[in-house]
Parts: sequence; structure tokens; C-alpha cells
Amino acid sequence: MNTEKVTARRLTAAEVSELGLQDGIFVSAGTDGLPLDCYAPAFLAEPGKNFEGGAFAVRTIFGEEAHVLPDNAEESGIWISDKAGEEIEVLQSAGVLLNLVLFVPAGNKDSLESLYSAARDAFGAGIVQRWSEETVAVPDVKVDLYEEPARGRKSANSQNRDRRALDIYPTRVRFLEPSDGWRFVVEPHKEIVDETPTI
Repeated sequence: MNTEKVTARRLTAAEVSELGLQDGIFVSAGTDGLPLDCYAPAFLAEPGKNFEGGAFAVRTIFGEEAHVLPDNAEESGIWISDKAGEEIEVLQSAGVLLNLVLFVPAGNKDSLESLYSAARDAFGAGIVQRWSEETVAVPDVKVDLYEEPARGRKSANSQNRDRRALDIYPTRVRFLEPSDGWRFVVEPHKEIVDETPTI
């Protein structure tokens, strides 16, 4: 494990309630079924002022989510950098995991192998790994993607709609996420026809 020593102090629940989403903290690096005796860099999942007696929701930089009670002596608590504090071991990042979805026009086995080969040449054969592979045929059809308020009243007009993307393949929609409080509306693509009279 790659760790570094960081000087930090443990926060009380009152101190955590004053933190915002941008404040860097440290929480236990242990995950389900994998106890680790060190900490991981993290951020609050929602502002500390939203704390109402339950546990604080935190998210580590490694994508792990947890709920922590800072004042619980049986838990490792929430820590923040402080030169006057004590040394703790903090887990470091070994790299970045990319989940790639590639669209290969008229893709076949040879073209996919060429992509993998180019990636291995660029980053190293031991770095690029194929964990799972799914080959999906993409239909030659496009859709229009809109966003509209998730709790909006259903009506015929589309005043509240926001055009998020045009000319998008249906298979790409499943990899996108709507904005907070909005939901996607997918419709068959309609070409925009400019009917402005010309002379």
C-alpha cells in the first residue's frame, strides 16, 4: 500500500457541521470486507449544516461512500489537516481508472485490436487492462435528448425543456446523467427546417 504521513486532528460533530463540500477531510479507508488501518482523502457528500443528528455522509476520492458519526469513539471519525495535530497514515492514489465506451464505425475484431494495441503502446502493456468487454451494435438512428424538471406538471408545451444534446445515438443516452432536479426526455430526431422566407 502506498501511504503518506499527514498531520491532522479529529473533528467533533459541531466542527464538521461547519464544513462545506469543498473542505478536504480524511476518513477511514476501510471498505466492505476490506478493513484498512489508514485514512483516505474525502469530502462531505452534502454540506455539514444539513446534519440533523444522523451520520454525516462522506465520499472518498476513490468513490467509496460512507456515513460517519464523528463523536462515536468506536469509529475512526473525521479528520482535517492541522500542523498541531497528530500523524495519521493516508492512503495515496495509485492512478485513475477510466471506464471507456468506444464507438467504432463499422467496428470489427481487427479495428478493436488496433485500439487496444495503440493504448498499450501509449501507456504500457502492464498498465492497460481489459477488465470486461461488451460489443454492442449501434443502430443507425438518432434521437433528440431534452431535459425537463423532474417534478414539473405534464403539459403539451415544452417551455421548461432544455435541449441537452442533438443527433445522439440511443446507446449513448444510457451513459449520460441528467442535471439535479431534471430528467431526460428522449424523442425521435427531427431535422430542424428553417422556414424563414427568402427573396
